[in-house]
Amino acid sequence: MANLWKGVAATVGRMTRRVPTPRTAVPTPAQVARRRQVAALRRRQLVYAPELDGRADPGEIVWTWVPYEDDPRQGKDRPVLVISRVSRTLFGLMLSSQSERDGQRHWLALGPGPWDRDNRPSWVRLDRVLTMREDSIRREGAILDRERFERVSQALRAGYGWR
Repeated sequence: MANLWKGVAATVGRMTRRVPTPRTAVPTPAQVARRRQVAALRRRQLVYAPELDGRADPGEIVWTWVPYEDDPRQGKDRPVLVISRVSRTLFGLMLSSQSERDGQRHWLALGPGPWDRDNRPSWVRLDRVLTMREDSIRREGAILDRERFERVSQALRAGYGWR
């Protein structure tokens, strides 16, 4: 009789056990690249290589969640220029449409582009390299033309020691 109750208890336990509900994947926000990562990136050649293959490549502008510098617990969805990729990890520079960026140190004017639905001018921040997982990208925004990508590359080479 004791074995019968043990069997019933085990069956009831299995039936009432909480089954974990599948979680929806929350995209990982972009993070500021570590110094070692940036140092390694600077040794790599910046290559313009956008391809319309569904994967983000250097020269493409994508949207992802970027934390604020002063409070990393907060942030916003913003466009980011992909400048390099290593496997499924992307490295990029954030864009801003705030006109006060014009002429500020570490910001380079890009002008308007299809990544901004209101076609506002944008500026790219050169001194804050972000690292993103490919699966954290919310959407592809646009392909930056080669001329503007080369201007960004030249500014990184001249002012920040990139190759």
